[in-house]
Order: sequence, then C-alpha cells, then structure tokens
Amino acid sequence: MSDLRDLYQETILVHNRHPRNRGALADAHRQADGHNPLCGDSLTVYLKFDGDVVSDIRFAGEGCAISTASASLMTEAVKGLTRGEVEALFDSFHAALTADGPTAELGKLRVLAGVREFPMRVKCATLAWHTLKQALEQREGAVSTE
Repeated sequence: MSDLRDLYQETILVHNRHPRNRGALADAHRQADGHNPLCGDSLTVYLKFDGDVVSDIRFAGEGCAISTASASLMTEAVKGLTRGEVEALFDSFHAALTADGPTAELGKLRVLAGVREFPMRVKCATLAWHTLKQALEQREGAVSTE
C-alpha cells in the first residue's frame, strides 16, 4: 500500500506542477464550466471531435492539486477515444472513486482511486469528469459539486 500511496502522491504533484493539455481551445466544438464551491476549484473543459472521436481536449481554470492533476490525467486518457468510450471511462472512474469499483481498467487513472479514502476530496477529483460529461451531453449550465 505504501508504494501505491507514493505513486499517488508523485503523480498528483507532477500533474499539478506540469498539467497536460491546459489552456483554452479556440476552435472547440463543445465546452462546459465546472465549479467546486467547497474547495474553490473552477474550470472549463473544451472538446474537439473528428467524427465521433475526441481529437483534442483541454481544460482551463484554477484548482487544488487534486483537481488540476485529475483534469490533466483525464485529458490524456480521453484523447483519441470515442464518445461511448469516454462515457464508459467516466462510469468506471466515478465508480472507482465513489463506490469502491474496480480500478484495473483505469490504467494510469488508477492512482486517483486513493482519493476515495478522503470523501471531501472526491469532489475535487471528479469535478473535471463531471464537466467533461456536461460538455459531451451538451447540457446547459455550469456543473457544481454541491
């Protein structure tokens, strides 16, 4: 367990300090805003498609280390996936963080499953994902974790 905890901490730190795919995407096909009032995290997720495939994804905003790292890891994980694959990954990720679901199919995202031990931080880790889902479904309004 110590090795997993160390990997979790290192991954969070690396993706917080050097987030991948950060910044606005000017020619995005869809976007959604999300906010976690408890922690102060606020972000926008931008999506670009090539047919049914996510060809580019970015996020912009400010958040705590867990929120930023989760958004960074999420963008790496979903780029190149179909909408259906993204939705399935969302379900798996959400179950791993909230319902002690299996983590094997999450790959690199598996390190974030340790957040479930800290219920107040689950909202930080899932904010980007709920915002992504909002963008995929083209729903109006901002996502809030409250």
